[in-house]
Amino acid sequence: MGSTAVISGMPAGNADGAERARTFAVRARRMKQRRQMFDLIAASYLTDAALLLIYSSTGTIPDIVVPAYIACGFGIIVGSIALSELGFHDRFKDHYLVLPTAALNVALVMGFCFWVPQVAFLFLCSLFIIFSFASLRASTSQSLICWAAMTGALVVLFVFTDTPIAMPNGTLLERTATMLVLVLTIGRCMFVGMYSSAMRQSLYKRGVQLREAYRRIEELAELDELTGTFNRRCIMRMLDEEIARAERSATPLSLALIDLDWFKRINDSFGHPTGDEVLRTFAITIFANIRSFDRFGRYGGEEFLLLLPNTPREEAHALLDRLRKIVGELDWSAFSSGMRVTLSAGVTTMSPDETAEAVLARADSALYAAKEEGRDRIATT
Repeated sequence: MGSTAVISGMPAGNADGAERARTFAVRARRMKQRRQMFDLIAASYLTDAALLLIYSSTGTIPDIVVPAYIACGFGIIVGSIALSELGFHDRFKDHYLVLPTAALNVALVMGFCFWVPQVAFLFLCSLFIIFSFASLRASTSQSLICWAAMTGALVVLFVFTDTPIAMPNGTLLERTATMLVLVLTIGRCMFVGMYSSAMRQSLYKRGVQLREAYRRIEELAELDELTGTFNRRCIMRMLDEEIARAERSATPLSLALIDLDWFKRINDSFGHPTGDEVLRTFAITIFANIRSFDRFGRYGGEEFLLLLPNTPREEAHALLDRLRKIVGELDWSAFSSGMRVTLSAGVTTMSPDETAEAVLARADSALYAAKEEGRDRIATT
């Protein structure tokens, strides 16, 4: 006989498809975030290029510097975007390649510091932007490595060379451009900070949503989908817990197996949708008429298990008989003319050192006896 592999209740083919869909969604989200990052870096390069253009117009730097800077900067951006779109970044644990990206940008800035020391002030300010972006995704170790690499490059620039690092201020236009370098550098750092804050807020909201989703999943994992009562797995776990509690506190624990009488006839005569509504109405009725510490769950089909902690046999019998009368007196004709619903139940009380299986077997025997005696009654053992 052939068999179908099942993962978490889902056929293997469906599970594989779902896993692929989740992987694709995660990669698509990362790719979108990388695009946003590259767009911001590209905008920063354009800002620097505009400032360089002002210096070029004053004759502070050669005209070739501006197109060379744009070509180098956008070469890094275009290359990074191409690798990202091809999924290259996703091959690594660091999906943003923080260290290589920061290293390329630092190398570019430091190279232009050596080549065009007349406006090295602008390029040195760009280091603040680079590290602001890097800090969005860098781990502690990556941040330390980036800082050490930058420190080494600055030591070479300031200590081991006599490159004349300049901050242009000879003319009004140069002073204006230098002021704009400071203003725009601080502004871009603030923008990155606000972007980081927005990311944290988004992550916080997503965390709240995930916690709510997990809570809902846990809740659904314990509830019967049709009736909203505890499902069999959950009510059986509760039975074990109540048995242990009763043994510790030396208090009585009673339980009842409840069965809706002639439920198959209801399904056959009125249809399964009506039968489902009957089950839901029955469950709601029981919930509304039991104590807050009682536990009620669907045992299977039209059978339900009711746990009655700290309840002796006589009191449990009286409680179940009251529930029987309440259910029998409901106006079931609202579902279909002539419909009547009753219940039978087998009630028992735990004996010392009795197992869950043994007490359930006694309750089942009592339920069978109630049915044999004509149904719509409570039998106690």
